[in-house]
Amino acid sequence: MKLLIRYIPILALTISIFSCKKDNYSEPQSFLTGHIVYKGDAIQVERNQAPFQIYQSGFGKVGAINGTFAQDGSYSAALFDGNYKLIIPNGQGPFLWKQTSSGAPDSLSIILNGSQSIDIDVTPYYMIRNAQISASGGTVTATFKAEKIITDSALAKNIERVSLYINKTQFVSRGDNIGFKDMAGSGITDPNNITLSVSIPTIVPAQNYIFARVGIKIANVEDMIFSPLQKIQL
Repeated sequence: MKLLIRYIPILALTISIFSCKKDNYSEPQSFLTGHIVYKGDAIQVERNQAPFQIYQSGFGKVGAINGTFAQDGSYSAALFDGNYKLIIPNGQGPFLWKQTSSGAPDSLSIILNGSQSIDIDVTPYYMIRNAQISASGGTVTATFKAEKIITDSALAKNIERVSLYINKTQFVSRGDNIGFKDMAGSGITDPNNITLSVSIPTIVPAQNYIFARVGIKIANVEDMIFSPLQKIQL
């Protein structure tokens, strides 16, 4: 027992030295940022739901650096300078990401030498156009157009529903709202002129504004696509 006790300080010192060495490793200084876009327009999604993966060549690393897109479609990753490949896994996001001939997710090659901003081009199933949202008499009303982007019969999908969401914070989605209104896709008579209205509940503590946006839920696609966030004065 005394022998064991004698070696405990040595073991603690060894752990301390190792920890100090580990803590002295430099942190990544470069940032890779950008947006998921379609023809220059940012794709709006639900926050922290649509993932991306970054892989780095060399250094014995085989696992992915995992991240998710913000609700405005932006992303950010702190990285060391080097060569990377970025992918979006199959079936993620309200859009199609390019694939290899075998059906695996294709990759975007990135040579990072200092901070860079790189937008990621995707093809959405739908885009929300001309979203106009206003409040009057305790009701929020939105009008917008649902533009079908992917029309190929093998890849096109129908609209499951459209929704209007309102919230007292800037995070607005199915999971972040104080009120919403749905319309089934079968109830859309004119995709160029869709109207939704929702009543504003009592907000505690009171505030004279809310945030709102509309979204499209695509059939057999988990993630919704949204219009840009709007701040509405009450």
